[in-house]
Amino acid sequence: MLIRGNRTVARAAVLVAFAVGTVHAAASLYWALGGRWLLPTVGEWAVRAAQTAPTQAALLLGAIGLVKLAAAGIPVGVEWGVVSWAPFWRVICWIGGVGLVIYGGINIVVSGAVLLGIVRPEGGYDADAMIGHAFLWDPLFLIWGIALVIWLRASGTPRPRRLEG
Repeated sequence: MLIRGNRTVARAAVLVAFAVGTVHAAASLYWALGGRWLLPTVGEWAVRAAQTAPTQAALLLGAIGLVKLAAAGIPVGVEWGVVSWAPFWRVICWIGGVGLVIYGGINIVVSGAVLLGIVRPEGGYDADAMIGHAFLWDPLFLIWGIALVIWLRASGTPRPRRLEG
């Protein structure tokens, strides 16, 4: 069981969150700079946008990548005490962590159900995107969120233990 105030667990979890968030950010920034590897795993819309409106797609993907990079880095700065407004950022991280767990978890289940034929969308589906969401992008979101929640829980103020008598 996680114990509040466990710095070792907190620091390990925040570094996992940073690593996974950085992977997500790096992919977005790579695509913003014109890379196309794994872009179809995001969705046909992303491939089409990169072909028909490359400047707008690059700006959007670049902005997304920078936001992801900030979201990955701010918790590390909070943990090591180099970011101001730590209580504010912890609230934001709670919202983001829980949101990532819910978003990643739901998308893994839905895309898995589609791939298994349990759910059959009218008009078919984009197999590359469904595989990417089931096995790559959404599991990374889920892991990122779980790591953030573990960090937040483990880095919280320890509660006094009650003696049972």
